[in-house]
Amino acid sequence: MRVHCRLTRLLALLLGLGCAVTGSFAASYQYIRVGQKADLKTHPSPGIAMMGGGSDLDDAFRWLCEKANAGDFLVLRARGDDDYNPYINGLCKLNSVATLIIPDREAAQDPAVAEIIRHAEVVFIAGGDQSRYVNFWRGTPVQAAINANLAAGKPIGGTSAGLAVLGEFAYGALGDKPDDEDLASADVLGDPFFYRVTLVRDFLVNSRLRGILTDSHFAQRDRMGRNLGFLARIMQDAWSGTPREIAIDEGSALLVEADGKATVVGPGKGAYFLRPTGAPEICQVKTPLTFRNISVYHAPTGTYFDTFNWNGKDGVSYSLSVEKGLIRSTQAGGGIY
Repeated sequence: MRVHCRLTRLLALLLGLGCAVTGSFAASYQYIRVGQKADLKTHPSPGIAMMGGGSDLDDAFRWLCEKANAGDFLVLRARGDDDYNPYINGLCKLNSVATLIIPDREAAQDPAVAEIIRHAEVVFIAGGDQSRYVNFWRGTPVQAAINANLAAGKPIGGTSAGLAVLGEFAYGALGDKPDDEDLASADVLGDPFFYRVTLVRDFLVNSRLRGILTDSHFAQRDRMGRNLGFLARIMQDAWSGTPREIAIDEGSALLVEADGKATVVGPGKGAYFLRPTGAPEICQVKTPLTFRNISVYHAPTGTYFDTFNWNGKDGVSYSLSVEKGLIRSTQAGGGIY
């Protein structure tokens, strides 16, 4: 079933498409569903599938499907198509798989959109541009519905930009332009107040990710430096005195259970867990960052990490310091990853 909700209320009702509207015309969302037409209410299990981007990982999606307990799986996007529907439907035994494309604030205000989200057993936020999620969905029924699902203990997942917005803190990319390259670590290390450093908080409210910054494509796109700058800004701006970070490399996923215990899967370089041990020494406008003794734990594929107690098994622990914008590592050979 594919519904393009640009219909008048009368036409929508005549066709039985259920495209609720808030004004003269329906909002411009798209809802594309495969499987059963009627929702099936099941009892999903809490969990977070944190995917670092790149090729989709079957194991991560199967794990997220299991959390849905054969219910209804919903993919959220701001742009794109329904290409996830046949992929997920072919992997999992579910009542339905659907994609909901919410491309602007008008669409996000439609009460029908929030109802679709609330009826899903699991929500997965696709990749793309996280600034669209923040700009289009923040302060709307969409944000409220996702947070209501989280409060009810429903599982959630995200990849790339969808992962970036899962934590309490996120790089919002609000200062980026369409033709901008990836925000470089060197830009942030050289000036933590660089105009493109736009951080947001509480876009999603997930008790299991309180105080945590999340990011994707981590080692593949050399994002360590910029994230050290983000952590420094969070502390400097008094958002949190003890922020932490979970960063996932491209081709990897972290599967977090309800008790906080997590497993790393996928062929990428795994997951990185960062925790400052003190406030930044120098975090000022147009001044290179100085920020010492950030604890890092690298968990490669097949290893485990307890996100509640913040310790792991079979990974590698080391420390990083930033001195006048340059990163130094305690690892042999000085590697930062």
